[in-house]
Amino acid sequence: MKALPWIIAGVTIGAAIAFVVNNTPEPAYSAGDPDLEKAARKTSAWGSEKRVGGAGSSLLGKAKEGFGRATGDDQLAGEGVVDQAAGAVKDAAGQVAHGVSDTLRDLNR
Repeated sequence: MKALPWIIAGVTIGAAIAFVVNNTPEPAYSAGDPDLEKAARKTSAWGSEKRVGGAGSSLLGKAKEGFGRATGDDQLAGEGVVDQAAGAVKDAAGQVAHGVSDTLRDLNR
């Protein structure tokens, strides 16, 4: 029974990674400054990494919370809520990084 939360966590993290990878926009190439384009690509990659981590943390948190509530383990449910909040913050940071990347690309045109 102790393996069930880890199995659920693995499946949710895999689903989060697949979601973010499939929804990441293609990089826009421009004829401007190559250093600025490189910075935009790095920022976009960092943002994608944070969004994957955030989605994974959020899904893991939901699984922990649900499992904790189902088994009556309030501590596990509380950890799940905290993990969901941390995941939301990471996802927001990733979204900001994608916005910065888009701005850099717009400036480079």
